[in-house]
Amino acid sequence: MILKRPQMERALDKPDPGVRMFLLYGPDESGSRELAGRLGKALPGAERIDLTGAGLKADPARLSDEAMAMSLFGDKRYIRVEPAGDDMIDAAEALMEAPGAGNPVVVVAGALRKDAKLVKLATARLDVMACISYLPEGGEADRIALSMGQSRGVRMGPEIAQRLAAASGGDRALLAQEIDKFALYLDAAPDRPMELDAAGFAALSADAEEGDVGALVNATFDGDLAVLEAALARIDAAGEAIPVLRALGRRALLLSNLRAEVAGGSSVDHAMATAGKAVFFKERGIVAGQVARWNPKALARTIERLAAAERDAKSSRSAGGAGLGEELFAIGRQARRGR
Repeated sequence: MILKRPQMERALDKPDPGVRMFLLYGPDESGSRELAGRLGKALPGAERIDLTGAGLKADPARLSDEAMAMSLFGDKRYIRVEPAGDDMIDAAEALMEAPGAGNPVVVVAGALRKDAKLVKLATARLDVMACISYLPEGGEADRIALSMGQSRGVRMGPEIAQRLAAASGGDRALLAQEIDKFALYLDAAPDRPMELDAAGFAALSADAEEGDVGALVNATFDGDLAVLEAALARIDAAGEAIPVLRALGRRALLLSNLRAEVAGGSSVDHAMATAGKAVFFKERGIVAGQVARWNPKALARTIERLAAAERDAKSSRSAGGAGLGEELFAIGRQARRGR
């Protein structure tokens, strides 16, 4: 069953015991994680079991085992799977065959394609609820910024909210981090609201930093090595490796989905027109050019490469900033070959 976001919010706030799995996916991974957090809040004190799609691929029976298991002390429990994709489809199907719904399972996936096995499973069943999260844009993004600010005691005008939303590139997690930073700077709290004016915004704004990450992503997939080198020099490559790799991964998945539409017979213009909120409105022209430049096989290899780079960045083997630069230039050179 596919739900709209408000419907999914209500479903997670009061989970139905008959629902076996909640599938949260789409290009707005921060939005999916925010939804997943609502299930934990709806089950205060519940034990959380964390699994990954890769782990369930190796052991498909574990998901249904955990869903059916009782806590040692009889407490509530729920299972969260992240990151996830079609690598866990065998585990999901085994869960569907279990004799009862058991403990709820929430799955946080990225930008799954329309024909992904997990999406087909959710569409075909009433005991699986799914919701796709799109990157907020325009007035919606501005309203989210205002709402986040209000919940943290940071009052701001429409212009400041718009600049914060634009700086985050539609990423709710980045937006929340930025507003948290301003709340700390202003010593603001819900019971002690403070005004964020233009001067305060200029003092701590991440406009430049977020713009550099966006420029880096576009330069990488455009194959513009000179711009890529300049953008890479303006960020803390070692400290920002994970966010940068995830931003690159989101773009690669987006291009893969759009390119699949083109391979199916659609024009680039038609694929862009039907993409809706999956493409940030300010970057439609740039993304369209990248869709025309990249081919499906190259994108598949790039997605695998970025996933491996993120795993390395999290490990002690990580080469830090130098390793990130090498990966980006390798992808950029591939983009140049596609011209």
